[in-house]
Amino acid sequence: MKRIVVVAAVIEDKDNRIMCALRSPSMSLPNYWEFPGGKVEEKENHEAALIREIREELQVDIAVNEPIIDVKHTYDDVEVHLYTYWCSIGSGKPRPREHAELRWVLRNKLDELTWAPADIPTVEIIKEKKD
Repeated sequence: MKRIVVVAAVIEDKDNRIMCALRSPSMSLPNYWEFPGGKVEEKENHEAALIREIREELQVDIAVNEPIIDVKHTYDDVEVHLYTYWCSIGSGKPRPREHAELRWVLRNKLDELTWAPADIPTVEIIKEKKD
């Protein structure tokens, strides 16, 4: 079975809303929500991969802050090891390049979205976070 290491950014704005990204119909797991990010390339650390992926996907620069959780999830054909991090936007306005939609969502409304299975543990932690 193929194994990949993936990083994702949990970006919170000044109004305590979380950026959520809808996977497009052309992506694997279409129409599921996720935290933006992507695969870690060989010889790349998590922070560098996350900064690169968010710049490519959302056209913004981010600061990578503290880790949230790492999750291993097995899909039909791939095992994903997902590392999520709290991040903040340094510059730019997010625009989707690969995703069907970006949406800022309050923590208590995250359950209203249909999440990719590997992202669900992160969602649970975010909902419990106190300001």
